[in-house]
Amino acid sequence: MRLLSILLITSFAVVSCTSDFSKVLKSKDYDYQLKKADEYFYKKKYKQAEQLYIELFPVFKGTQKFEDLYYKYAYCSYFQKNYADAENLFKGFLEVFPNSPKEEEIAYMHAYTYYLESPKVDLEQTNTSKAIGMMQTFINTHPNSSRLKSALDVIDKSRAKLEVKEFKSAELYYKLQHYRAAGIAFTNLLNNYPESVKGDEYKLMSIKSFYQFAKLSVAEKQQERYEKVLSEFNDFTDRYPESKLLKDAQDYNNLSLNHIKELQNEQAKTTTKR
Repeated sequence: MRLLSILLITSFAVVSCTSDFSKVLKSKDYDYQLKKADEYFYKKKYKQAEQLYIELFPVFKGTQKFEDLYYKYAYCSYFQKNYADAENLFKGFLEVFPNSPKEEEIAYMHAYTYYLESPKVDLEQTNTSKAIGMMQTFINTHPNSSRLKSALDVIDKSRAKLEVKEFKSAELYYKLQHYRAAGIAFTNLLNNYPESVKGDEYKLMSIKSFYQFAKLSVAEKQQERYEKVLSEFNDFTDRYPESKLLKDAQDYNNLSLNHIKELQNEQAKTTTKR
């Protein structure tokens, strides 16, 4: 009986709220509608607020109330996690109100929505790259903003995601035994993220990739390709003289030196026979 009473009360409340909103939506008193839209907004009833703001958009366009309406309308999409719509609305706000006191806030939010739209690392990262570029633009145009720390944090997190994606791509080349492509990919990865804490790992993978590429090459091209391993190792020691991976890198360097000696000995024998 008590449960039935609760259900009846809840159903009545829902019907009542729906009925009240329907009355507001049908009203021709636009100032009243705007007041109710703002009430819904502040009560976090963003769907209802959004519906009213859409209806009122052409009514208040060009008036003093339009800026605040547009501002809240954009945030309705944001708070409902419709980030693509929010991005377009934040962009539109900046175009319509370039001198608004809220310009800095909305410029940040415009860039931030791209970050929130950034997908899983295995998917296309266009929005991640855009988030980096737009946050950098925000930093350049608002050097004294209180949001600088947050903007830099977004850039760091976005770059970390791109780094992981690039690493997975290089790793896949290696697993598929496309060793030359893997060597180039790991080299590019290190060049793109020289500050990475995994820099020595990337460099070692580059050495391993070029070593495997040399090993599988035709005899006449092996020496040149083993010498590439030596060059990569020298770069490793310059960059990471204290790395825990130095011994592993040294092993590939020694193997390459031994192969080069063997190749030179074979060449000497062939020359002597002639």
